[in-house]
Amino acid sequence: MAIRRAQTLLCLSKFKTNFVFGSLHRFSSSSQNSNQFQNVGFIGLGNMGFRMVNNLIRAGYKVTVHDINRDVMKMFTEMGVSSRETPYEVAQDSEVVITMLPSSSHVMDVYTGTNGLLLGENDIRPALFIDSSTIDPQTTRKISLAVSNCNLKEKRDNWEKPVMLDAPVSGGVLAAEAGTLTFMVGGPEDAYLAARPILQSMGRTSIYCGGSGNGSAAKICNNLAMAVSMLGTSEALALGQSLGISASTLTEVLNTSSGRCWSSDAYNPVPGVMKGVPSSRDYNGGFASKLMAKDLNLAAASAEEVGHKSPLISKAQEIYKKMCEEGHETKDFSCVFRHFYNGKDEV
Repeated sequence: MAIRRAQTLLCLSKFKTNFVFGSLHRFSSSSQNSNQFQNVGFIGLGNMGFRMVNNLIRAGYKVTVHDINRDVMKMFTEMGVSSRETPYEVAQDSEVVITMLPSSSHVMDVYTGTNGLLLGENDIRPALFIDSSTIDPQTTRKISLAVSNCNLKEKRDNWEKPVMLDAPVSGGVLAAEAGTLTFMVGGPEDAYLAARPILQSMGRTSIYCGGSGNGSAAKICNNLAMAVSMLGTSEALALGQSLGISASTLTEVLNTSSGRCWSSDAYNPVPGVMKGVPSSRDYNGGFASKLMAKDLNLAAASAEEVGHKSPLISKAQEIYKKMCEEGHETKDFSCVFRHFYNGKDEV
C-alpha cells in the first residue's frame, strides 16, 4: 500500500460527502445540526492531507493519523497527535475516518486490503467514512457497498450500519492550508448533514451532489474543466507574448472581459504576474502535473464507459502525458505555459 508522501514538511504552528447502496440510514434531526463526532482518523498525509489534519486539530477534534511516511507521522506525534501503524488501528480509535489518497487502487487497498479499515466486518467502530481522494465513481460505489455490508461494533443513536461519503475537494494546497476547500459530496443525504461540521472545519463550501459516487463524478468533471481552462489561458497568454502584448496587460484584459476564468485571475500561469501561486515559485508546491494527468485518465475512462464524446479530454491527456514524460510530473499543472507553450516569464 503506497500512500502519497508529503512533499513539503511544514511546521504545524504555521497552519492552523440518488445512488445509494444498502439501506438509507436515518439520523435524528438534532444530529444534523450539531457535531456528534469528536474522534477522527485521517489516512494520507500528503500535501493536501497534512494541511487538512491541521485544520481538524485547530477545530478541536481528537485526531489519529496514519501514513507510510514516518517522518510526517513523527511530526504529528511530537505535537501530541496520535499515530497508528495501520489503517485498521486508526479505525479502532475513530468514530469517523477520512482518507486522502492518490488513486483508486490506494483507496481500495486502505479500505479492503491487509490491515485495512474494513478488517473484521462485524466489528467496525467508525460510523462514518469520508473519502476525499479523487477516484473514479465506480470504485467509490464498490467501496460504499462494502462499507454498508459491515456492522458497527457499537450502535450510535439511529446509526444502524456504517456509511461512506465520497467527498473530493477543490481548491488545491492553498485552500487546504487556509481551510477554504470546496467539498463535492456523494452518499446518503442524512449522512452528509451529520458530516457537515467536520467538512466545515476544513473547507468553506460543501455541495451535496446526490448518491454514492456523485461527488467523485463532480470532481472529475471539475478537473476536466480546470485542465482545459488552464490550457486555453496558457495558450492565449503565450500567443499574446508572441504578438507583442505583455502577460500582465493581457491578464488585465482577460480579467475584465469575457475571457476571465480561475486560471487567469486566481492561478495565473505566467511567472511574475501574480504572487502566491505556483508560477511565482518555479511551479512548485501546487497541483502536480502527474495528478492532473491521472484525473484526465479518470475522466476519459468515465466518458468511454457512458459513451460520451469528449475530444478535449483526449487533447488535454496528450499534453499532460507529454509534460510528465519530459520530466515535469511534479511541477504544478500550470507549468504547461512554460514547458509546452514556451511562454516567457514576466520581467
